[in-house]
Amino acid sequence: MPYCETSDGQKIWWEAEGSPENPPLVFSNSLGTNLAMWDGQIDEAAESFRVIRYDQRGHGRSSAPSGEYALERLGRDAIELLDCLGIVKTRFCGLSMGGMTAMWLLLHHPERLERVALCNTSAHMPTAEMWNGRIRNCTENGMGAMVAGVTERWFTPAFRKENPEEVERIASQIRATEAAGYAGCCAAIRDMDLRADLKKIEAPVLVVIGDSDPATPPEQGELIADNIPGAKKEVLHAAHLSNVEEPQGFNSAVLNFLR
Repeated sequence: MPYCETSDGQKIWWEAEGSPENPPLVFSNSLGTNLAMWDGQIDEAAESFRVIRYDQRGHGRSSAPSGEYALERLGRDAIELLDCLGIVKTRFCGLSMGGMTAMWLLLHHPERLERVALCNTSAHMPTAEMWNGRIRNCTENGMGAMVAGVTERWFTPAFRKENPEEVERIASQIRATEAAGYAGCCAAIRDMDLRADLKKIEAPVLVVIGDSDPATPPEQGELIADNIPGAKKEVLHAAHLSNVEEPQGFNSAVLNFLR
């Protein structure tokens, strides 16, 4: 079974596509989704890369231990996955929480990353009260209570109207996420502040911004792009899940950069 075990005894589920001879590329999912959020990227990415998708801790088929998580733990999960798979250095694409994980890796294990796409993400996401409220909501009312608010933030009104099947595909991932895992990751995001360290990042970075993203607004992406030396920037007409809402533009920008 495609699991890797972490140093704290949890299991991380992963899947691979593309030739093992291709250079590796890791995709890291957002809060509340699983590796299937990348379905629109895989066919094209696998032409050039050995694509590794994994379910972040608390999501999909990976372990969802109770209690608060830290961004460091999410980053170490990614490093331990690379170790498990024998990958010394990789390209990396993370969206939202996946992008936060990627920034932690760029700061603490830069030797493991070749080129990185930071998509619809933020280096700091206040307020703590908002995250604590979200933790209470999912814990007391279940993940079904999260779906309407999340999908409204993640997709533009036009996309929600014209693509209900895609919205439902993502909504089903939110409902399937264990509340304990979602809450644990909410705590990691609540406690994160990477702003002061962005200028230390040296790897080639592309920052992808959704111009209609209320979850990680454009100014948060601009802050990342402005503070990472040499970072490139791509703005897509999309809300939060730009890879789902604008897959062609996303694939062109991200895969061309990572190649």
